[in-house]
Amino acid sequence: MKPTIYEVAKAANVSIATVSKVLNKTGRISEKTIRKVHEVIEELNYQPNMIASALMGKQTKTIGLLIPDMANPFFSELARSIEDRGEELGYNLVMCNTDYKIDKENQYLALLKQKSVDGFILASGFENIEKVKELMKEEIPVAIVARDFPMFSVNAVALDDFMGGYQAASYLIGLGHTNIGIVALDVWSNRERIRGFKQALNENNLEFSKDFEFITESTMEAGKFITHKYLNGSNVPSAIFACNDLLATGVLQAAKENKVNVPGELSVVGFDNTLIARIVEPPLTTISQPIQSMGKQVMDLIVSMIKGEEKDKIRLTLLPSLVERQSTAKFKMPPKLSDGAVEEVEK
Repeated sequence: MKPTIYEVAKAANVSIATVSKVLNKTGRISEKTIRKVHEVIEELNYQPNMIASALMGKQTKTIGLLIPDMANPFFSELARSIEDRGEELGYNLVMCNTDYKIDKENQYLALLKQKSVDGFILASGFENIEKVKELMKEEIPVAIVARDFPMFSVNAVALDDFMGGYQAASYLIGLGHTNIGIVALDVWSNRERIRGFKQALNENNLEFSKDFEFITESTMEAGKFITHKYLNGSNVPSAIFACNDLLATGVLQAAKENKVNVPGELSVVGFDNTLIARIVEPPLTTISQPIQSMGKQVMDLIVSMIKGEEKDKIRLTLLPSLVERQSTAKFKMPPKLSDGAVEEVEK
């Protein structure tokens, strides 16, 4: 039999109300009593019935986090920063991997609502605008992280993705690159990054790559596949901008397989500045997102909403920055055939 709150109260020699206050971190309780209750909870291995608490109108201290791809280092690092801040504030996370699929988003939202979570954090890649509106209409606390819904008012902690793409293009153009390929999945954040990229090209009278096409999944294999097409096409770029570090790793792998030297023959820029950017060879030049700050701020925002402290919608936009490493170099014109060589070919 699982221990009950009554047994915890009896063993700790306190009232049931005191145990409840300790669990919910409410009321004025002495540190001595808090320690005693927690010692008994640990001794008895007591697990609070969160569903019962929810039915009584109490908070479950649980937040649902929907992440599109936990295999992507950016999302795993973001989830960790959110979880760490949640632990500091006394909240647990239920993390769900949606694989960028709307049906899985709907499935997890329905499941977590049944579990009576106190609120939702929806990460970049969440494209189901109608579901966000539905949650807000139901007055369920919801916050968006690493993307934005500028078309309506919603709590969000986002990056200026437009500026990130603009920085990447400006940097490569400054190195002398004019023919630049792009690797990107068709999601809102990447569309903004490409929009910023195009802006920098336009300002320098350069054309956007005619060979560009969105990939269908955000994996190293997809990055490698599209890079093979770039490197074996008729208009080989001298640089490639990948819209996340995972894709950029695929770009580096494809370059190695095609015996293309990075950065001597091909410069590569990623996006996110995750751990992977520092350990690949060569280390990756990338646009850095303030992942730790992003996770902390979105958790602070959702908890404030859950407690009823924040009534107005808040949209925080963080700025990216470029981190230069060894995957990029100044553009070098490919060696041309000498006049003699041309004549020999003509003969």
